[in-house]
Amino acid sequence: MFTRIDVPTPFQVGRVNTYFSGRTVVDPGPDSEEAWSALLDGLNAAGLAPDDIEQVVVTHPHPDHFGLARRLREAGARVFASSQAADIMAKFDERLHYEQSYFTDYFQRCGLSAEAAQTVTNLPEAFLPFAPNVETDRRLSSGDKFSIVETTLTAEAVEGHAPGELIFDYETDGQRRALVGDNVLGHITPNPLLQPPPERGGERPRVLPAYNDSLRRLREESYDRFLPGHGEYVTAPADRIDEILDAHEQRTATVRDLVDGPTVPAEIMHQLFEDLPLTEQFSGLSEAVGHLDVLEARGEVTQRESGDVIVYEPT
Repeated sequence: MFTRIDVPTPFQVGRVNTYFSGRTVVDPGPDSEEAWSALLDGLNAAGLAPDDIEQVVVTHPHPDHFGLARRLREAGARVFASSQAADIMAKFDERLHYEQSYFTDYFQRCGLSAEAAQTVTNLPEAFLPFAPNVETDRRLSSGDKFSIVETTLTAEAVEGHAPGELIFDYETDGQRRALVGDNVLGHITPNPLLQPPPERGGERPRVLPAYNDSLRRLREESYDRFLPGHGEYVTAPADRIDEILDAHEQRTATVRDLVDGPTVPAEIMHQLFEDLPLTEQFSGLSEAVGHLDVLEARGEVTQRESGDVIVYEPT
């Protein structure tokens, strides 16, 4: 049903999968001339121009997935996304600055130096040119349905990779399939990146525990194929989910062993990933804190404040 377009990105993750069917595009890619050219070539091969596109569907509000949505909206398309994703995409620059403010302080509390925390949180400034603000025309909730050609898609909320993630479930050729964005990838284990509180002064979301629960739920829904945001189709979704959950469980066990006394998250990161460059430390701390969150939810570690630093200890 869906045709895949291989769209280049300037990010480490590499190329992104854009899908289209009829006059609908899913995750059009980042806003760059190279990406725009690739998208146009793919559409032209099907006899379509930008002003033929009626719907742009976004799985999650990351620049490599929604950046070109504004160009297509300006050409006449309506943008579909979750309410949380819509709020982020409408003011992506403001959202980034909020994240930077929160994580500059939080990463110091995790044990990074002030200079390192500032550098790590400043790096995403490079994303802004690829993610122009865009309004959403239809805000989707879990369970909402819409049509592409003669097929009905159902939005389903998932957690773990980004705020406001949705996957889109449909049936074709006697199979149950879903467009899953980056929630399940076939070639790498998605990194559940740390997220700030939805509102200033609120509680930080425990992303990895929520992601594990979300994966277990998907595992039981008997999908035949996933169409991911990067890489090849996932033709055995349940098996792939089991692999991801097993990898998470092994890493959680490793982190549990590393917490053999009072430990700060930055120490865990450095023991997991030796000589990790600053460009990778947001992901590294997300990994460390995520598994500490899992252990805390299980009652195997506790956290406390020691001065201005967060310390974890075995229970």
